[in-house]
Amino acid sequence: MLKPAEHYVLGADFGSDSVRVVILDAANGTIAASCVEYYPRWKKGLYCDPRANQFRQHPLDYTESLTQAVKGALASVTNNPASSPIAPSIRALCIDTTGSTPVLADRHGVPLALSPEFTEDSDAMFILWKDHTAVAEADEINAVSKGWGGTDFTKYMGGVYSSEWFWAKVLHVIRANSRVRACTYTAIEHCDWITAHLTGTGAPEHIKRSRCAAGHKIMWHKEWGGYPPREFFDRLDPKLSDIRDSLGSETWTTETPAGTLTAEWAERLGLPKETIVCVGAYDAHIGAVGGDAAPGTLVKSIGTSTCDVIIGEKPQTGSSENLVGGICGQVDGSVVAGWIGYEAGQSAYGDYYAWFRNLLMWPIKHTVQKAVALNDEVLAVIEKNLLRDLETAAEKIEPSASSPVALDWINGRRTPWANQKLQAAIEGLTLGTDAPTLMRSLLESTAFGARAIIEAFEKGGITIERIMAIGGVARKSIVGMQILADVTGREIQVTAGDQSCAIGAAVFAATAAGLYPDIFTAQKALSAGVERVHTPNPARVRIYNELYQRYTSLGSYIEGETK
Repeated sequence: MLKPAEHYVLGADFGSDSVRVVILDAANGTIAASCVEYYPRWKKGLYCDPRANQFRQHPLDYTESLTQAVKGALASVTNNPASSPIAPSIRALCIDTTGSTPVLADRHGVPLALSPEFTEDSDAMFILWKDHTAVAEADEINAVSKGWGGTDFTKYMGGVYSSEWFWAKVLHVIRANSRVRACTYTAIEHCDWITAHLTGTGAPEHIKRSRCAAGHKIMWHKEWGGYPPREFFDRLDPKLSDIRDSLGSETWTTETPAGTLTAEWAERLGLPKETIVCVGAYDAHIGAVGGDAAPGTLVKSIGTSTCDVIIGEKPQTGSSENLVGGICGQVDGSVVAGWIGYEAGQSAYGDYYAWFRNLLMWPIKHTVQKAVALNDEVLAVIEKNLLRDLETAAEKIEPSASSPVALDWINGRRTPWANQKLQAAIEGLTLGTDAPTLMRSLLESTAFGARAIIEAFEKGGITIERIMAIGGVARKSIVGMQILADVTGREIQVTAGDQSCAIGAAVFAATAAGLYPDIFTAQKALSAGVERVHTPNPARVRIYNELYQRYTSLGSYIEGETK
């Protein structure tokens, strides 16, 4: 049996498909236990319509999966979670979530989906980050912000507001669903709601809202004393002004305790009721800390999409903050308190490869299966191995100036300059283009998109000295990370372990519990470090410089046609 340590901390990472729980020894970062639980309703595809770019999640998916994940982690140490040797020594926990993932809620902070009236209404669910149903509303917000004659409230958000973000999604839903509109009092980000729920904080005015979420997605900034004024929101919809008032004006950084577990949640999870719960934040920002975030280090969280995060010094007193155009915001304290966190990203990365896999699986599922009666188990093995086999074949293909070139905008463009109307394209196809060649072009396209982000940061005055890749795709796709190194002409360091977000959450939990004096000290003790390094191949760098020019030319053409 595991010998209990003096202190443990727990990190819970809510991803797009599942929640991952990691329990760490707070002294050295050793993982004592972990567990992954998939969202049951999401797994069935409920409340989603990919053709309409609608992706919604039920709050019960979050609470049920968290419960099972914590119990599963404790049970991995002993067969009886109730008598776990580590549970009594868990001092604090921290939650991270995808974002922007808001939900509409009532006067008591309860998501509408938890009321009998709305239990099956997709508009009452959490609106997942990749839901793009609010493109028109984002356009409207940008038009009002640029043309109303007052402060441009997008200036700290890269200068453009995205359909992936809070106000666009809220505006879309309250306009589309009058029943939901009538019952809405407030809107809450997933990272804020789950933390408030665990600590028994119901009243919206008492919720400690995340600085990370509010600054990057909800237009909060200290320059205007919180959120934009009612006058701004009135031009969009007076209901937004009422929701704005319910948010308060303060935000908190992630190492701040939001409270402790309620007695009910302590019993439900099998944890001490004295367990501190940190203010929540977004997965990529917390994951950046788990992935060795530091000045000059760009942390790329690579999964279904990417989120690229770097921190920089705050301007000296009396100096104005340098604005970086086209990114997803710059927020004081969104990553580490006392530092400005800069965010960018791509709306699809692993999702692009998954699309190609699903495309190729169609004839297998609908033609081959009928001919040879493949069972579901065999189909699952084929689907699991398909991308791996394609990557293996793609690795053997040498890039050339005549290679096909693809755009990575299969789910729109997040950075630089968010535009979710944009679509992917592929040029240079011939009768000789086969599946491995196309697979390589998709791997190259996501790397080209990453290079465009790096150039946007550097154009804005951000120095990038080191690139750290974290996340599932970074860990699994050795070919993809080598192509990323060759396309960018930079070393790509890949983190050890696949739980950087949960580890980052544990770093914040350890700091909130007073076990370390600051985030950087806790990070040094608990982070997983580097597993491997991909070094650019000079010959391929030269070829990719040519192909990148084709990528940018194709992008300019497609963007022009879209306009």
